[in-house]
Amino acid sequence: MQLSSTIAKLPGVEQASAVMASTNNISLLQEAGLLTESAEASANDLLIALQGEADALESALAAAESALKQPSPSSTGNDTSRGISPRSIEMGLGGLIGANLALISTPGEYAAAEAFKALSLGLNVMLFSDNVELKDEIALKRFAQERDLIVMGPDCGTAIINGIPLAFANVVRRGVIGVVGASGTGLQQVTCLVDRWGGGISQAIGTGGHDLHRDVGGISMLQGLKALAADPSTSVIVLISKPPSPEVASKVLEAAGGTGKAVVVNFLGADPDRVRRKNIYPAVTLEDAAAAAVALANGRTPEARRASVPSPSVMPFAPEQRYVRGLYSGGTFCYEASLLLKKELGRINSNTPVEPEDRLSDVWTSRKHTVIDLGDDLFTRGRPHPMIDHRLRNERLIKEASDPEVAVILLDVVLGYGSHPDPAAEMVPVIQKARELATNAGRHLVIIGFVCGTAADPQNLSRQETALREVGVILTESNAQAVRMAASMVLEADVVGGRS
Repeated sequence: MQLSSTIAKLPGVEQASAVMASTNNISLLQEAGLLTESAEASANDLLIALQGEADALESALAAAESALKQPSPSSTGNDTSRGISPRSIEMGLGGLIGANLALISTPGEYAAAEAFKALSLGLNVMLFSDNVELKDEIALKRFAQERDLIVMGPDCGTAIINGIPLAFANVVRRGVIGVVGASGTGLQQVTCLVDRWGGGISQAIGTGGHDLHRDVGGISMLQGLKALAADPSTSVIVLISKPPSPEVASKVLEAAGGTGKAVVVNFLGADPDRVRRKNIYPAVTLEDAAAAAVALANGRTPEARRASVPSPSVMPFAPEQRYVRGLYSGGTFCYEASLLLKKELGRINSNTPVEPEDRLSDVWTSRKHTVIDLGDDLFTRGRPHPMIDHRLRNERLIKEASDPEVAVILLDVVLGYGSHPDPAAEMVPVIQKARELATNAGRHLVIIGFVCGTAADPQNLSRQETALREVGVILTESNAQAVRMAASMVLEADVVGGRS
């Protein structure tokens, strides 16, 4: 993904993708318009597809080949690292005695086989790969459970194990709060807020987005819960997910009640009264979950939090400006925004809607109040994830800013390993252009966002926030705060302007 992003920034290149030439990837490239005919390549080949000015493509291809020929860090170290590079999990384990975790990132059709190999060798698995069939996920997780191992995934994008960030994860201080989440950005938001508010993380375990499906049964969440219950360095546990099926929710809550530890449960959109029971504390938002965990870790009972909304001033919106548009790189942030906005503003259109009837018919065109998950598969076919490559969101930002009915645009900015090394540098020029477009049209455009990151992240949290504020972005601590501020601004404008 990083190679694709690097090539795409070269002069004259419009789109670039460097992928394993699997049947699925070739189909995705064809759908994205990067491949117009079948490629004579197999899954053992690397396929580089470029679109742009003819004169620029040859030099771009040469740059890609040069980057691929650069020695890896492991091949330039001391004498002990100069042996034959491992070509299998078993070879890798032979050179790393004592390892107990394998991270697997291959195309989905090959991922299950590799995961079974790792489990058979006694390794826990973090399965970053997506597009793994549900029947394979179930088989993998049952196989792992029988051996007292855990499969984090498929499509597990975030974990922090023994203080080490894996995949898309942040650098957080160690502490007594353990987290198990079926959401990558949900894990990132909670762990970053815990760090911001003085707490620390013992372990952050991802499960993959389908784990709490009725057929899967929450196997990985239950395994993670069991591990944290037995971990002497963990005193508070946080569980994060969209609402599970009722039978799985009952099973998870029963297990949580039996841990003997304080457990904060954030099942986004679930009724808190159905979650609350002895030693279990429901949380409505990701922010609430982090705050409750920090309070419990400090020996305090979590207080019922009032919806925290920084007080906005009344904005001079034009009469036609009445809608909120959310452009998210994180799927759980998008879903949480839909839930919160729906309570205040009514119907919220989305490509990942809370209610089926709220689904956008055309994801490329917003309608009234709209929030978009730009990390959805439809948008990432043939291109890197928006946490890595900001071009797609930047293009959509200009489009939304040009809509005379838009009052507020919501943005998330995700830091940490795996994400773009300097998001603000990519976003600032486009934000300036978006605001100029609105101003020149006689409109006042508000952009509200939050940065999900920590002071120890490689992108430098303070520098990112400062750069965004300097171009007029209103920043809050969390997604929930940003969303509620956006809703408050629009509602206030309706009242002042006499709009209904």
